[in-house]
Amino acid sequence: MDKIKQVLDTWKTSLCHNLPLGGLYSRNNVAHKWKAPFRSITLRECVFWRIQDLLEQAHTLYKNGYILGSRILIRSAVETLAVLIYLNQLTEKVLKDQLSFHDFSEKTSKLLLGSRDGTTKHDSINIMTILGHCNKRYPGILNIYATLSESAHPNWEGICYGYSKVDYDNYETNFSNNWSEMWAEKHESLMLLTMQIFENEYNDIWSEQFEKLEAWIEKNDDQLEATKKDS
Repeated sequence: MDKIKQVLDTWKTSLCHNLPLGGLYSRNNVAHKWKAPFRSITLRECVFWRIQDLLEQAHTLYKNGYILGSRILIRSAVETLAVLIYLNQLTEKVLKDQLSFHDFSEKTSKLLLGSRDGTTKHDSINIMTILGHCNKRYPGILNIYATLSESAHPNWEGICYGYSKVDYDNYETNFSNNWSEMWAEKHESLMLLTMQIFENEYNDIWSEQFEKLEAWIEKNDDQLEATKKDS
């Protein structure tokens, strides 16, 4: 069976369908009186829904020979993955006292509720800023994103290389769809790498750090109350 489809089907059956606040308060009523942990959980699950959706569509396009569309969707999936990686990096900084909890809370608001067109009151964090931080944990992710962006944009690859070839012997340019020839062989390895990183960040890193964050908030609750902003 197609390994990628098998994993994506398993993901689909594992998606979280609701998040009851009562369960969070029962889990730790001190930690979950603060909004940032709730936003962290919500962001994590929204990322899961989006990346599963994007990669399922990307793989369907690939199977039907639509390589350009598949790569554009994978690019969006990498951006989505980067948001989860960045969230986990921010959580780690709080635990190491390298980022104040209140600043962390503000950043979770921007990650979850940010927009570029003024739809919400929060400005989103630039995706290149996020990817730059992610590249520190996964060196090379910026290069992967840049390569995918060349496919997505109407640059040399996106237009000229993707749809034409020069016949130097006959002094003519021939037009064709070259995307399968260019990238089809690397599709599965790129998909699997993206999925592997996601599972590590979602299942292992986020889960471990979230438990530590709850304990950290409980321990520092008095200080957090004393330093919180009135707004």
